[in-house]
Amino acid sequence: MNTSDLQKIKQRYNVVGNCDALNRALDVALQVAPTDLSVLIIGESGVGKEIIPRIIHDNSPRRREKYFAINCGSIPEGTIDSELFGHEKGSFTGAIGESEGYFGVANKGTIFLDEVGELPLATQARLLRVLETGEYIRVGGQKIMKTDVRIVAATNVNMRKAVSQGRFREDLYYRLNTIPVQMPPLRDRGNDILLLFRLFAMQMAEKYNFPKITLDEQAQAMMLKYKWPGNVRQLKNITEQMSVLSQQRLITAETLLHYIPQDPETTQLVAMGGNGGSGEHHSYESERDLLYKILYELRGTVADLRREVDELKKKVDGGHSDAPRRLEHFNSSDTVPAIIPQQHGDVNSRQTIEPSVQDAVAEEISEPESLNLENVGRHMLEKALEKNGGNRKKAAQELGISDRTLYRRIRQYGLDK
Repeated sequence: MNTSDLQKIKQRYNVVGNCDALNRALDVALQVAPTDLSVLIIGESGVGKEIIPRIIHDNSPRRREKYFAINCGSIPEGTIDSELFGHEKGSFTGAIGESEGYFGVANKGTIFLDEVGELPLATQARLLRVLETGEYIRVGGQKIMKTDVRIVAATNVNMRKAVSQGRFREDLYYRLNTIPVQMPPLRDRGNDILLLFRLFAMQMAEKYNFPKITLDEQAQAMMLKYKWPGNVRQLKNITEQMSVLSQQRLITAETLLHYIPQDPETTQLVAMGGNGGSGEHHSYESERDLLYKILYELRGTVADLRREVDELKKKVDGGHSDAPRRLEHFNSSDTVPAIIPQQHGDVNSRQTIEPSVQDAVAEEISEPESLNLENVGRHMLEKALEKNGGNRKKAAQELGISDRTLYRRIRQYGLDK
């Protein structure tokens, strides 16, 4: 296509930009327009894919017939077959009459299926039959219907990955992708970013009758460097925001920072989700949350264990005269549990009780008994209460713990019954 024809197309459809990738997409659209070949437009969200099917229809032999643009992602899965292929009276609740569906109404015309990657698998099978034979059956019907429709589809989904994950039919993909048209993302269009900014700024100024905003050199450099994950749609929104909210008509880099998000954004084609994938996008959030919960509960248990051992160590190392009597039930063949968490470390860290503590405990053991840390605490508590005639306050002072801790231990060991 020569330059003059290209400029006419751009003016007619209000296309702004001169990058080679954009010109190539427009050229392919004009070349394929006179045919009935299926076209698949591929590109990220917000790049302006909806321009291509309009150009194809308006420059095709079907230009005098109907044109329908359908967003497949906005139609509920339960009704999409009825919307596309029609239904018979009484075929489902609320079907009070017949419906031709888009394929019936658009006969001889063009249907643009936007977000075609969102179609359910059952609907994909119906669409494949229409593409191959021009035949379909209405929902709830038995009669085979015929239609002559040109289909142009668009997607922001990575279709090859969707096919490999079983989310999109491979045969339908190749049938739709007879002629692929790749729409470039805004970040790859260079100075087209500044041309589009000037267009949107001028439109806002004319619409609301206030001075047009402009960019200084640093702001222009920042606009060219930004990745534009929302593409042309995002650029238009930001330009409109600055036109209304900015007090200064000359936008600096500092001002621009308030309007351009600084968080990293993905600029990849969308991958299909669901459980039917290959597992490449497995999320470990649930496993991580479970691990955190276990560690949190373990931390509380370890804290209680540490306090028990510290209390025992204080009584043995403190030289209390009645310490031997409180430990008289220890088994001489056993030792105090020697592994406890460190005071300042994670739950996997360990330290050993000093040998002097174990030696002192072992020397005073006389009765054979299965020993664990709970038994140690219980025996000490019982001895302290016995020595002080059941006076809990004195027993707490004897053990060097608070009254509250003592009461909690009594309930824990069942001594309050």
